[in-house]
Amino acid sequence: MSSLALTHAKFQILEVFRIPIAVIGSAFWPAASMAAFVVPFTRDSPEAATYATASMLTFAVMSTNLFQYGIGVSEDRAQPWDPFVRTLPAGAAPRFIGRILAGLLMMAVSLTPVVLIAKLFTEASLPPAEFLVIALISLPFILMGLAIGYSLPQKAAIVVAQVLFLPLAFGGGLMTPPGGAPGFVEDIAPFLPTGGAVRLMWSAVGGYAPEFWPTVALAGWTAVFATFAVWAYRRDEGRRFG
Repeated sequence: MSSLALTHAKFQILEVFRIPIAVIGSAFWPAASMAAFVVPFTRDSPEAATYATASMLTFAVMSTNLFQYGIGVSEDRAQPWDPFVRTLPAGAAPRFIGRILAGLLMMAVSLTPVVLIAKLFTEASLPPAEFLVIALISLPFILMGLAIGYSLPQKAAIVVAQVLFLPLAFGGGLMTPPGGAPGFVEDIAPFLPTGGAVRLMWSAVGGYAPEFWPTVALAGWTAVFATFAVWAYRRDEGRRFG
């Protein structure tokens, strides 16, 4: 099982890296946002730089997983190779695990420029606990992407991912410091997956006190996306192989 999963991961990684613009694109928006909106305004404030970097890392986690899985899975389903692989005796698990491993690598590629910019051009502090929280908050966005990818055809998945992208980022408060968002954003952000995720990041990097309801909401969204992803996968399997 492990060797097959690694083989699938290697195949998918090579497939992505053969199109360099796909790799560059996944890292561009988080890095560009960091350079344009964080560095010029937080250069002399370690606390502001730290919170802003945590927000940009959350932004990178959300965007990478939403597009990597939401669009990537729907594109794979449209290829003849996908139904063939799913009929092999090994089953779906090795390829599914391989996809997760490949996605985690792409997420690391997206996070790296943000971390480097923060280290080189700001006074942000990045404690090791932050990177453990990144692994935790990536789960709901991985599941969200899988749910989109397995439930929608390619063209629809692209539209849905793009439509969700900015509202989740803005509505979750990723573009502002703690407590700095407009009133209506402050009201809804704790109940969005991005809002819960960034609040966990803020609590990991500084003196921001963890909040109960955003954490509960994030756990709830994770359960919802997990249920939706499993349903979408089984529905897709039933339609094409039943």
